[in-house]
Amino acid sequence: MSDPEDSITQVDTFIAPPCLGQIRVLYQDSDILLIDKPSGLLSLSGKNPLNLDSVHYRLVQDFPTATLLHRLDFGTSGIMLVALNKTVNGLLTKQFQARTVEKRYTALLHGHLTDDSGVINLPIAKDVDNFPLQKICHSTGKLAISEYRVLERLPEPFATRVEFTPVSGRTHQLRIHSQQLGHSILGCDLYAGVGEKITDNDYALHHTRLMLHATRLAFDHPITGERIDWICKCPF
Repeated sequence: MSDPEDSITQVDTFIAPPCLGQIRVLYQDSDILLIDKPSGLLSLSGKNPLNLDSVHYRLVQDFPTATLLHRLDFGTSGIMLVALNKTVNGLLTKQFQARTVEKRYTALLHGHLTDDSGVINLPIAKDVDNFPLQKICHSTGKLAISEYRVLERLPEPFATRVEFTPVSGRTHQLRIHSQQLGHSILGCDLYAGVGEKITDNDYALHHTRLMLHATRLAFDHPITGERIDWICKCPF
């Protein structure tokens, strides 16, 4: 997850490997697009000129006026909403700000969660000494709330399939909240389990991607007012 309010001021040295995955259009009309973003693709082109390829860069080749209403992390796949004109962008932005847009994510977490459901309420701030990491900070952090529900406990891999409902949308929110549960998202190379070192995070190394997918997005169509509730099937 990524928070549009969190502007990056540090030097971005990350260079994204080529992404062979394709953007899939789920829905299209004259005002909006719903797309399925592949894992391994930036939402926006990076400040590093070597990171030109992104969801936005690809979309504007066919939709020159396309703008993103929100972002997904580089490793996260799934549904995204795109505005096709300035008026629609403004109307949909108000829905995101009012938190009337519903979002759901599916993730595979390392190990078996004890509780079947819960709420994580831990504020998140930039870790200025460890860019691009975020951290839990009760003094300077922004409000960050994630609800979760266990869908399935798997014997192999030893993991729990979880549905997340983020109430807020901070950068890396679901990843760092999962870490705080003691059950990191499989494939996460940034946040090992609490008390672990990244180098000891061997379960991350056995997955070629971050096991986090945006599965559902519900919002009011900015022109017709119709409630749109779209599901993007999880690939894992």
